[in-house]
Amino acid sequence: MPAAIYVLGLAIFAQGTSELMLAGLLPELSSDLGVTIPDAGLLISAFAVGMLVGAPVLAVVTLRWRRRTALLVFLAIFAFTHVIGALTPNYQLLVATRIAGAFVYAGFWAVAAVTALSLVPADRRGRAMSIVAGGLSLATIVGLPAGTLLGQQFGWRAPFWAVAAMSISVMAAVFVTIPGTRPDPAARPRISAELRAMANPRLWLAYSTTALSVGALLVVFSYLAPLLTEVTGLSSGWVPAVLALYGVGALAGITIGGRTSDSRPFGTLLVGLGGLVILSVALVFWAGQPIAAVVLIVSLGGFGFATNPAVNTRVFSLAEGAPTLAAAVNVSAFNVGITVAPWLGGLAIDAGAGYASLGWIGAGIGILALLTVVVALRTPPKPRIEPGRDQLSPAALGR
Repeated sequence: MPAAIYVLGLAIFAQGTSELMLAGLLPELSSDLGVTIPDAGLLISAFAVGMLVGAPVLAVVTLRWRRRTALLVFLAIFAFTHVIGALTPNYQLLVATRIAGAFVYAGFWAVAAVTALSLVPADRRGRAMSIVAGGLSLATIVGLPAGTLLGQQFGWRAPFWAVAAMSISVMAAVFVTIPGTRPDPAARPRISAELRAMANPRLWLAYSTTALSVGALLVVFSYLAPLLTEVTGLSSGWVPAVLALYGVGALAGITIGGRTSDSRPFGTLLVGLGGLVILSVALVFWAGQPIAAVVLIVSLGGFGFATNPAVNTRVFSLAEGAPTLAAAVNVSAFNVGITVAPWLGGLAIDAGAGYASLGWIGAGIGILALLTVVVALRTPPKPRIEPGRDQLSPAALGR
């Protein structure tokens, strides 16, 4: 496997750590910036908004860029937003830096995927993408708890500096290992064909499943730190350990889901979402019991992440001949869920419902996701649109 593949995975680890780490830093952010925890939670949504917009926009824009140049520019901007974020005392400016950083992070995902796929033979593309996407899984297991621990010991700004340093460091490796050639103009997709493929109603139903499935998981995940300290009764020192265990559960879930999604995508979705609903309800009643709460949270990560490969497989199967825009919109669908879920959770907390009530919201969203799967099972397939060209695209990134 080319060294560039591992470099891209390392870059995703650095940026993915930033994407995830705020879930463990909400109390510190809230105290230092003088905002409520729900307001601090909106920083997670702000990041999702940047990715939501950045994915489809940069999926098209980067088609004309040299891939190495695009990757370096995105990493440099990402690092700069974190330097500004670490220095600012202003909540509004921090929100702006989160949006800007996420925008280029979405672009990095797009270009990194097509670069990885172009560097290996066809029979090794799956393995290459698993290494690149594995950077995000590693961020869940290592980056998230490490960022939480660093923030607890040295303040929430320290993880921002660490992410900026990692992003700058990996730029040298990107420059050395990634070819500086332009993509073949003949391989560029036709936007008109991609737009025709987007007219498939089943594709939009699949996007609904994507958004709802991630929202059902993220409504609890976004407030794990205060839930563990204020409801479960654990000290703040235990939060990084629980988040690491959550990451282990997530890695196990995405590994199992990856093995079952190609052959049984609907079965994977039904089991994963069904488990997510049951565990969310159980958390409402047992969030105050430390052992039970930790087991439920770890299991929540497993069942929630098991659906990730299935929702991607579903979209690609419905638009495999025109993946650029279809896959980019799927990334946006992920971030719709990431954006809306913390906002709904914040509304419940502000209304005095308590952190345990997040389980009810997660269960409700999960039931809606299950309904989209049932509808998809009962909807007859539309005749396939052949756009006339089948090629790799920057947006076919499988997050």
